[in-house]
Amino acid sequence: MLLVAAIFSLLRAHAQAQTEARLVLDHSAVRPGGRALAAVELKIPKGWHVYWRNPAALGGVGFAPKIEWSLPPGITAEPIQWPVPLHLADPAGDAPAYMGTVWLLIPLTLDATLAPGELRLEAKLAWQECERECVRGQTNLTAFIKIGAADVPSFESGRFPQALSLLPAAGTNIQAKAQWDGPSGSDVRPLSITWETRASRGEFIPYESKPSSLNGKPELSAREGSLLRLRHTVDSSDAGWPTVATGLLVEESTNGVRTAYEVRLPIADGAGPGTVTATTPTTVAGLLPMLGLAFLGGLILNIMPCVLPVLALKILGFVRQAGSNPRHVRNLGLIYGVGVLTSFLVLGLVALGVQAAGSLAGWSTAFQNPQFRVLLCILLLLVALNLFGVFEVSLSGAALDETTHFARRTLSGPWSWIGGRGRGTGDSDTVISTNGLTQEGPFGAFFNGVLAAVLATPCTAPMLGTAIGFAFTQPPLILLLIFLTVGLGLATPFVLLCWRPQWLKWLPKPGGWMVRFKVAMGFPILGTCVWIFWFTATRMGSAGVLWLGLFLVLLSAAAWVWGEFNQRGGGNRWAVAVAGVMVAAGYFGLLEAQLDWRHPASNRPPKLAWQHWSPAAVDAARKAGHPVLIDFTADNCLNCQINKKTSIEIQSTIDLIKKYKVEVFEADYTDADPAIAVELQRYGRRGVPLVLVYSKKAELPPRDLPSILTPTIVHQALDWAGQ
Repeated sequence: MLLVAAIFSLLRAHAQAQTEARLVLDHSAVRPGGRALAAVELKIPKGWHVYWRNPAALGGVGFAPKIEWSLPPGITAEPIQWPVPLHLADPAGDAPAYMGTVWLLIPLTLDATLAPGELRLEAKLAWQECERECVRGQTNLTAFIKIGAADVPSFESGRFPQALSLLPAAGTNIQAKAQWDGPSGSDVRPLSITWETRASRGEFIPYESKPSSLNGKPELSAREGSLLRLRHTVDSSDAGWPTVATGLLVEESTNGVRTAYEVRLPIADGAGPGTVTATTPTTVAGLLPMLGLAFLGGLILNIMPCVLPVLALKILGFVRQAGSNPRHVRNLGLIYGVGVLTSFLVLGLVALGVQAAGSLAGWSTAFQNPQFRVLLCILLLLVALNLFGVFEVSLSGAALDETTHFARRTLSGPWSWIGGRGRGTGDSDTVISTNGLTQEGPFGAFFNGVLAAVLATPCTAPMLGTAIGFAFTQPPLILLLIFLTVGLGLATPFVLLCWRPQWLKWLPKPGGWMVRFKVAMGFPILGTCVWIFWFTATRMGSAGVLWLGLFLVLLSAAAWVWGEFNQRGGGNRWAVAVAGVMVAAGYFGLLEAQLDWRHPASNRPPKLAWQHWSPAAVDAARKAGHPVLIDFTADNCLNCQINKKTSIEIQSTIDLIKKYKVEVFEADYTDADPAIAVELQRYGRRGVPLVLVYSKKAELPPRDLPSILTPTIVHQALDWAGQ
């Protein structure tokens, strides 16, 4: 009867769909290779509703909004990101739906080969809106986005954080269990889901799935001590009963606040109604194949591009060790393995911490942190400079003597194995080398192990993805075991080579070629540094490349001063002071003051809503009675960037812009633009910077501000323009 009523309702005529739809973008301009977020805004009439992605999830029927994109080549639209729906009683059955205003979010990916210019985005939207009757709606949506040299937030960008907050959270920290509470021979079967929560009630809203689905009627939501238990009655299908519950697990508080988590729960056969079963432990037979895949994946990581530079360093170390005490070589190999395993243990703990915080963790979780990438970029630059011979990583003579004496007096027993010395060998005075990268001592071996593990995180290898994906569905101890197994696979080739020193005879004999080889290996390390710099600095704002690049140059200069005047210049204390001042100035003056590297630009709201400059846009703003500020700038103009940082994008100037309702325009002259060139010539300029301030009084000419700005100059011009 419900199905008949639903069909009848759908066939009823209605004059016209009343929902208003428009296409909104969070950026008005994006760099090639960047990303933007689109939103389809639906303003639904009062009393009506529009369906969620799976209208049949709760036993009803309906039609979810669909988008057919017509995008320029080089722009790709990802699937819709759906906000958490309401649970509505529909004439055709309960349904997850939306009321009021809702934003459906769609991430857009832009190809790096896109040419500068304005592109038109088109989409055909179809939906169904229902009250007592249902009607289909359809409209064409259009938006424009500019491909330019910098990301420019749109006027609507401030509304996107709220829309993102309405999306379901990752359910990786929800310890839920799903089981069938009835036999499989009936037409319907109850699904029981239990999890620990403080919520007063909850429900499960399944995603659409083929060939079998979990669509059905919610029947029960009740507390059992600290647990919340719900029952979802599933309709049978010809494809059999599902084995996994995928969808939204919704918690609802006593005041009606709904929080949803995306979950994927294996469904176990229950022992009967009312029984709560424990999670089925991973068997040895099921775990061993995954450990094998993890080991093989780690083994293959040795030949991936991310790890190859460290492989070259290790080969150089083996050549140096060709004539060493075999026990010394074996012990250094073990230390290298310990460095790898320690790093993978830390990576596993980081992944567990991310999961515990309620976020999705993955193989490259640490590498997705921009602060981590900045530090790694700095580390790789220093490694490359060390290999080039700009400076050396070594202890001073006095410090080395003290370390040796301390080890001999206090730790000679426990630590004698590091140097490869046994009792009665007659070499008790052998100095433990700690010369970092270029000579294999314990520190160098451990550091190379850590570096190999860190550089492996952005890479993946065949079979590795399966093992890591399995690990993130398991308890913490199994996850750590799989991570350590990957590290064991990565470290095994070098450890075996150290324990079979006769294999070293196949390597070239030590000689002068090693110096050139060491320098040559600095270039792949430097290339890795540039690669990390490329996708880190560009995500730190329009000037991220400039400020991070200048800091790396200053750091390189400090390393050269240290190596040239302190290490090779007889321990010049002034060199130490100068190098320290250079590093401090670079960090506090560039990374902190200019870049604000600990708070990436992607996580900060835009300081000013810059608009793309055009004469027509400026005329429209002035006709509307707004003062106008135009910044003629370029990415390659250092003075322009300094003016913006010190005098325009500062809080006192921003306050005046808001006070006088000033429209701000940016004219980007990084690439040739005839219109900008003509405008510059009108004011006697051959290049940028040029800042113009127009009064809200249309009859007054603009003020041409000096090339070097101060806050006072800008404030006086804005006060004049706003009067």
